Amino acid sequence: MSSAEQVLKQYFGYDSFREGQEELIGSILKGQDTLGIMPTGAGKSMCFQVPALIMEGITLVISPLISLMKDQVEGLNQAGVHAAYLNSSLTAGQYQKALGLAKQGRYKIIYVAPERLLTDGFLNFAVEADVSMLTVDEAHCISQWGQDFRPSYLKIAEFIEKLPKRPVISAFTATATKEVRDDIIDLLLLRSPTVATTGFDRPNLYFAVQAPKDKYASMKNFLQLHPGQSGIVYCLTRKYVEEVYGRLKDEGFSVTKYHAGLADGERKANQEDFIYGRMDIMVATNAFGMGIDKSDVRFVVHYNMPKNMESYYQEAGRAGRDGEAAECILMYAGQDVVTNQFFIDNNRENQELDEAARRLAAERDRERLRKMTFYCFTNECLRDYILRYFGEYGNSYCGNCANCLSHFETVDVTETAKAVLGCVLSSRQRFGTTMIMDTLHGASTAKIRKYRMEENPYYGKLAKIPVYKLRKVMNYMQMQGYLHVTDDGYAIVKLTEKSEAVFSGKEQIVMKMAKEEEHPAKVKKERRRKGIAAGYADYEFTETQEAMFEKLRALRTEIAKEEKVPPYIVFSDKTLMHMCISKPATKDEMLKVSGVGEFKYEKYGARFLACVQE
Repeated sequence: MSSAEQVLKQYFGYDSFREGQEELIGSILKGQDTLGIMPTGAGKSMCFQVPALIMEGITLVISPLISLMKDQVEGLNQAGVHAAYLNSSLTAGQYQKALGLAKQGRYKIIYVAPERLLTDGFLNFAVEADVSMLTVDEAHCISQWGQDFRPSYLKIAEFIEKLPKRPVISAFTATATKEVRDDIIDLLLLRSPTVATTGFDRPNLYFAVQAPKDKYASMKNFLQLHPGQSGIVYCLTRKYVEEVYGRLKDEGFSVTKYHAGLADGERKANQEDFIYGRMDIMVATNAFGMGIDKSDVRFVVHYNMPKNMESYYQEAGRAGRDGEAAECILMYAGQDVVTNQFFIDNNRENQELDEAARRLAAERDRERLRKMTFYCFTNECLRDYILRYFGEYGNSYCGNCANCLSHFETVDVTETAKAVLGCVLSSRQRFGTTMIMDTLHGASTAKIRKYRMEENPYYGKLAKIPVYKLRKVMNYMQMQGYLHVTDDGYAIVKLTEKSEAVFSGKEQIVMKMAKEEEHPAKVKKERRRKGIAAGYADYEFTETQEAMFEKLRALRTEIAKEEKVPPYIVFSDKTLMHMCISKPATKDEMLKVSGVGEFKYEKYGARFLACVQE
């Protein structure tokens, strides 16, 4: 067994590394700069924590959020590793005390906010310390093309230059397009780095897009099918958070909320209620979640469409970090596009860029919004769409998304498309999607009368086609480039170079159409498994094992309260499930359970063994 494997087992309780971890750890231990691109839940932190425990000296981990640092430091301390964090959540006295202990060599791993790097106190410590590795977590924050650009990350290179000897530099992120990856390498001045992408796929996640008439009713129906399970509902604005939270609370759901408009104390208390399992559901804006390592989140519902695929995949990826089945549901409405467009047009985050760079950034943001919108329209495999966005090409059928599990038929929609193009052309390309659809459907609205569209030659031509099908055809035409919708403040439908080939009969348009719209409850019912609440495992539990699991969970909650840590920091659900299946009776047998290391066995092993024996 290698030293890396020994550390993995001793401190973290795992017998083997996940895909990509060994390569990244090996690179770091050879003294190579290293960049790891791994999806949320793939075990990025293990890639720098394991070598940090083997290397001489200390490892500094630069991390963007207080919650991320707190979570990881708690986990390390529970595993028997001396670690600390230095950020604005500490009082001046606490900060000085932590810095003093760091100077004494008390900590092997120190997490620090990027804003602290160049402060006199921290710099004085770092220059004197033996820093063997500097790790940049959430490394995409250094790129202005990334979804979470933070100017403070640009200070990292300057900090490294001030150190007496250059440490090994490692950087990790979950979502990085090629441009972002190149930026990370350039701006961190990485030297001939090992770059490993383990693949963006998370096979345990089920993806679905819904466009319900009543979002709240559809979401409530979904939540009722997941009683007692931990989940996140993401909303685009604070207003939506307050509205959804208020209604769910009034209806008796175990729910809390999080957004930037809350007082610091309330925000922190609400986050801890969710993390510690006192509340099942967190309703939040995207201000919540980066670095939240809660492993037992069984679902993430997006009440609104996010602004880009990077944000969506990172937020959805907070489900199922334990590797067990979890669900990611996105609820789409046209208003979501308008709201996101408003955010892009009024972006205040890129003020440090010059005018030309700001315009370019806005243009890229609009393009990313278009691709996010197309995700909501596509009838192809949703997982394949996500992976292709990040430059990964595989199967076009995953078998674990709503589109792959729906029944589609191939339909020739050329005649419908011709009518759409004719209506756009005859109205001189002046109107948006709704006006074109109303005209084709023969609606009698005030706007139709105002612009005399009832006189249009295509008025009422598609009256027999349901509105939702007509919208799908128009969305598909936009995705395939037969139509273009402007985004310069007015969403006007325009013709493209490809339009003429269809209009003249030289090209046909064939698309997939769902044979029937299945009710989400029906799909869910088919996906529920026997055993513990749906989603915990592929294994079919007996009634005895279910009862044992609940007893082990109760013991874990009791210990978590004593230790003042979240329950999943003690042991994950996956570890408890393995105990139920293997029923360990001795120390050696308990140490074979995934997630049980020497240190944790010494702390909790006897209590869990006794519980299993009961």
